[in-house]
Amino acid sequence: HVQLVESGGGSVQEGQSLGLSCAISGYATSHYCIAWFRLSPGKEREEVAHIYARNGRSDVSGPVKGRFTVSQDDAKYTVFLQMNDLKPEDTGVYTCGFHGGSCYSLSPAAFNYWGQGTQVTVS
Repeated sequence: HVQLVESGGGSVQEGQSLGLSCAISGYATSHYCIAWFRLSPGKEREEVAHIYARNGRSDVSGPVKGRFTVSQDDAKYTVFLQMNDLKPEDTGVYTCGFHGGSCYSLSPAAFNYWGQGTQVTVS
């Protein structure tokens, strides 16, 4: 079975940076989509970035454009989320999700496997 493990969360001051990692195991090919979601107090879960592992095509959502970057290390089956110029509104639990094939859907219901999440706090 596919397993996802996040790491890299923490507490930082406004304007500082954090790098998150999502380690993937249990899947035989690179035909999968990884998306980063965050859940903040008083808000619904939102997708902030995604990447299609087969060809590296990726994007980030409007609220984090220019500040966040998503990338991957194919050899280690790891996806990264580099978060720069962090703001208090970025505070939340960040979770990576997995589904097979391309990133044809970014709805949470399309993702078959999830990590446990990592807390990011910006003050």
